[in-house]
Amino acid sequence: MSLSRRHFLRNSAATTLAFSGLAALSACQRRYPAEQGYFNQVEGFGDLQVDPDGLFDLPRGFTYDVISSAGQPMSDGLIVPGDFDGMACFQRTDGRLVLVRNHELRVGETDKSPFGVDNAGLELIDRSLVHDWDADGNPHIGGTSHVVLNPETLAVEDEYLSLVGTINNCAGGQTPWGTWLTCEENETNAGPEAGVEHGYVFEVPADATGLVEPVPLKAMGRFRHEAVAIDPRTLIAYLTEDRYDACLFYRFLANVPGELAQGGRLQGLAVRGRPGLDTRNWNGADIAQGEWLDVEWIDLDDVEAPNADLALRGIAAGAAKFTRGEGIWWGDNECYFTCTDGGPERLGQIWRYQPSPAEGEADETAEAGRLQLFFESHDDAVMERCDNLCVAPWGDLIVVEDGPQDQYIRGVTPDGEVYTIGRNAASGPEGQKSEICGPCFSPDGSTLFFNVQRYPGQTFAVRGPWPAPSL
Repeated sequence: MSLSRRHFLRNSAATTLAFSGLAALSACQRRYPAEQGYFNQVEGFGDLQVDPDGLFDLPRGFTYDVISSAGQPMSDGLIVPGDFDGMACFQRTDGRLVLVRNHELRVGETDKSPFGVDNAGLELIDRSLVHDWDADGNPHIGGTSHVVLNPETLAVEDEYLSLVGTINNCAGGQTPWGTWLTCEENETNAGPEAGVEHGYVFEVPADATGLVEPVPLKAMGRFRHEAVAIDPRTLIAYLTEDRYDACLFYRFLANVPGELAQGGRLQGLAVRGRPGLDTRNWNGADIAQGEWLDVEWIDLDDVEAPNADLALRGIAAGAAKFTRGEGIWWGDNECYFTCTDGGPERLGQIWRYQPSPAEGEADETAEAGRLQLFFESHDDAVMERCDNLCVAPWGDLIVVEDGPQDQYIRGVTPDGEVYTIGRNAASGPEGQKSEICGPCFSPDGSTLFFNVQRYPGQTFAVRGPWPAPSL
């Protein structure tokens, strides 16, 4: 599908705009069953139109470009790695857009490696910048890549590997100081498969021009990391964990705000008066949608967790139990995060956290932070297994799915009403469907970027009649 071009506005603040006030689309409260297997609780942008190219279905008036595909050559001579995942969009001082993109890969997936199936591409890099190798001398191939775009045409001007040697880089988070935090959803121990422990967060500058030195941020904990959001007011980090049996919602108080490598305190969220509360709602509505809960934070010890038991120890100490924490994004003095299989039907939950006015300070207990079950799905046609998310420039949530059926991009209004924005129309060789991941907007709000992880793995840019940013 061709893409109608427009000049970008010079506004770099849109991606951090508030999730506040009524979205432009939320006035229409008419419920109707849409065609083709999805259901809109509000009208949204209208019905999806079938893509004649069989890649991605969008509403009328919206168009896409595929700006990057796995397996294609990059500017540095390497190959675009496979298994795209979390992503963020930055704007350089020269106006160029930069996408920093995760690759959820591990050693052995040579068909998706940036170095090729025979590792020939290793000759093109400084091997000291590979974070880890297995016992047979093969590099771990998780990490990040940079895609530099012309802001007017969206043409790719540069594309290169920026972090490598990590494992299963799932999602991450954009920092106010211009870096991407990439997260290992993995707890591999040192041994035959790896030379070092895995399960950490790494920081990649958006202005990196090639491979960066990989430095695990160990004070942020060793666990199955998913994503991170930074409160721009306090620079406190909030982290999600993608673990099936039980996981925590974490807070990291850096010793030096904005300098995560200088260490800090890792804590787990607990609900005041309800130690070890199970928020999953698997056995019914223990927590009602819209219910607010006062919270407190529990200090965690031995956060490098050699036994991969950080969440279990946290729950035993009173932290709340979540399930499969996924994407997280900061809005207007509050953040939103997803739990993919929360709820009685295990179709997913979206949580909202509002920090204390004295967040992270000694007197924060006087006016506690609050947690709310913002949305819980009970119908897979409305939303099925929410995963990554971001806050749209006009205030709605943009949520992507990772379920067993067709994968959709959904919008969620401030009232918790859901509408459909797009659908992955592509399939694998045996009809497999791939998750959608990494949604993020250009700083001016004109373009939505996202990834389809597999078959073959592509980064999309969508433009159309998006609502005006709610500045």
